[in-house]
Amino acid sequence: MRAGLLYVTVVLAGACGLVYELALGAISTFFLGDTVTQFATVTGIFLTAMGIGAYATRFVDDHVRAFVDCQLGAAVVGGLSVPIMYVAFASAAELHTVMYVLVLLTGAFVGAELPLLLRVLRRRASVRSVVARALTVDYAGALVGSLAFAVVFLPRLGVLRAGVLFGVINAASAVIGAELLAYDPKPLRARALVIFAVLSAAAVFAPDLVAGADEALFNEPVVYSKQSAYQRIVLTRGHSGVDLFLDGNLQFAGNDEYRYHEALVHPLFSSAPKRARVLVLGGGDGLAIREIEKYDDVQSITLVDLDPQMIAMARTVPDVRALNHASFGDPRVHVVNDDAMVWLHESPPMQPFDVVVVDFPDPNNFALGKLYTVRFYRLLRARLADDARIVVQSTSPLVSRRSFWCIVRSLESAGFFVRPYHALVPSFGEWGYALAAPKEFPVPDGSGPLPPGLRYVTHETIPGLFVLAPDMSALDVKPNVLDDQTLVRYYEDEQRRFIR
Repeated sequence: MRAGLLYVTVVLAGACGLVYELALGAISTFFLGDTVTQFATVTGIFLTAMGIGAYATRFVDDHVRAFVDCQLGAAVVGGLSVPIMYVAFASAAELHTVMYVLVLLTGAFVGAELPLLLRVLRRRASVRSVVARALTVDYAGALVGSLAFAVVFLPRLGVLRAGVLFGVINAASAVIGAELLAYDPKPLRARALVIFAVLSAAAVFAPDLVAGADEALFNEPVVYSKQSAYQRIVLTRGHSGVDLFLDGNLQFAGNDEYRYHEALVHPLFSSAPKRARVLVLGGGDGLAIREIEKYDDVQSITLVDLDPQMIAMARTVPDVRALNHASFGDPRVHVVNDDAMVWLHESPPMQPFDVVVVDFPDPNNFALGKLYTVRFYRLLRARLADDARIVVQSTSPLVSRRSFWCIVRSLESAGFFVRPYHALVPSFGEWGYALAAPKEFPVPDGSGPLPPGLRYVTHETIPGLFVLAPDMSALDVKPNVLDDQTLVRYYEDEQRRFIR
């Protein structure tokens, strides 16, 4: 019975160790961007630190005490790592240095735990039996921790409180393990009480820490913030209106979003032969469907967006609801919360779509990059009517020129005929789009129908959108395929050079 409970503490330690790694990786991408680099860096340093911690145990004599102390150390440093990152960000400290120190310390404590426990347990059973069982339950704990963090705790508590909660669990498992190993509990209980108090204080003040970091990051008052299962959603309000950020990246600015969305929707709709059945992929803020609803001959609008929290925000937050004109209240709109690629592949056959608006965030990670691949566009092509038209937001043809033309080449590789174009959106600069169809079609000349009241797109301005200056002209780039995702590397390299 006691041995079984001890192995339970190993499961908890394994779960907590992996959660600390995931939490540090997640928060580093939020503050520092560049998802692939940050997760790769955190994972590599964490595993190296685990090796250092495991090696250091050879110099320890009191294995029981060291095991308990390492669990408590992991609980303190790991549980407080995200709050510390928030404080460092809000105080303009060197985030990279703080992050690396936290990863090293947490990894070293976590890496020392299992070797120390193995040395304790081998006195009571064969080495072969102890190693097999301990490794099995430790790996099982890692699985439990990763699933619990991603599916349960992160979307409900946010990354800060989730990390603190696992710190509390880690400290509790240390106390239980000490009791089971007959370690003198008095000094341990005192240290554990202090740790519980510190972690509890971090949980209580979590909203203030998050608010302070958000204010420091966005430089404007934060009116809404939500950590969903997929992304961090933040709305700010400044002199120019409400702005939306996803994982720290600007998605729209309230003062000029009309330029982006009019350019996204109206060149497409004014040139489309039919507009009855419309599909929108992404666009969970409801701004694209606001423009689409201006066409009376649109009969149905199917919007596929992965994150239900985005839809809830767009439906209920007054600032956004005013901006999108309560577009989700239109009876023609049907919302599907699903991964767009999975939905295109697995949803049952249905009547083909006449018009498609593809409005995903920029391809700054592989999860988004797959939505710009040749495979994705082929799945989409199979859902279209023969004379359908689609438009894809395609990053900046000036700042991200290779990325822009990579998207164009990917569409062409999937069998589309493409007419690239651009628009000036002050918050983003020159922005690019790709108008495409399964069959060849002429450059829109602006003669098609347009709804009244547009502020940017007119019959006269549409032809000029399709004229690209020499510094935005075509480049020889590769298409974006699923097993390579060249586009993500293009985009990250271009953003890195632009930021510098």
